[in-house]
Amino acid sequence: MAVNVPLGPLLDPAFHLGSVPTTWAELLGFATGAVNVWLVVRQNILNWPIGIANVVLLGLVFLDGGLYADAGLQVVYVVLQLYGWWVWLYAGDGRDELPVRRTARTEWFALAAAGAAGTALLTWMLSAWTDSTVPFWDALTTALSLVATYGQSRKLLESWWLWITADLIYIPLYFYKELKLTGALYVLFLALCVAGLVAWRRDLRRREAAPVPA
Repeated sequence: MAVNVPLGPLLDPAFHLGSVPTTWAELLGFATGAVNVWLVVRQNILNWPIGIANVVLLGLVFLDGGLYADAGLQVVYVVLQLYGWWVWLYAGDGRDELPVRRTARTEWFALAAAGAAGTALLTWMLSAWTDSTVPFWDALTTALSLVATYGQSRKLLESWWLWITADLIYIPLYFYKELKLTGALYVLFLALCVAGLVAWRRDLRRREAAPVPA
């Protein structure tokens, strides 16, 4: 089943990479995405509103490119971005700033179960109801991104490993779908995720080494 939706001037070409057009939505998604992840690395609260703009733009790109699970994922991302914004502001001890922490074993089990179930369900839905040419990979990256975003909203250190795994799949997937600028963006994302892992781990160790107030 093909999905044809008029998506407006944001999907007009901004320029061409070789013979492949790059839309304004993809270009703006590149810029807001890079700034968003850089702010997450720095634990800056402004990552959340910029992230909302980013997922709306990339949702248009993915819908136009036939990555329907990724397009639908952006709607869920808006909700998770709002949730993460609130959690970072108010979910720490005494409703103050949330600190970085490690993922508990029970949380790992819950995230793994949710990721596996989401991948299976989305693969079936994409195979049965859309003309997606990459249903499993679209579903897998969608599920990984959801659990990673939830982990990020709770400042779980290991959420960066989930993002790194997702990015390693996203990069060849987007180049295969001829979303070259988005593929390049995810190469940058991968580097920023490694930087984020290092920065959050350093922050966690600093907190663990700090003396406990009497």
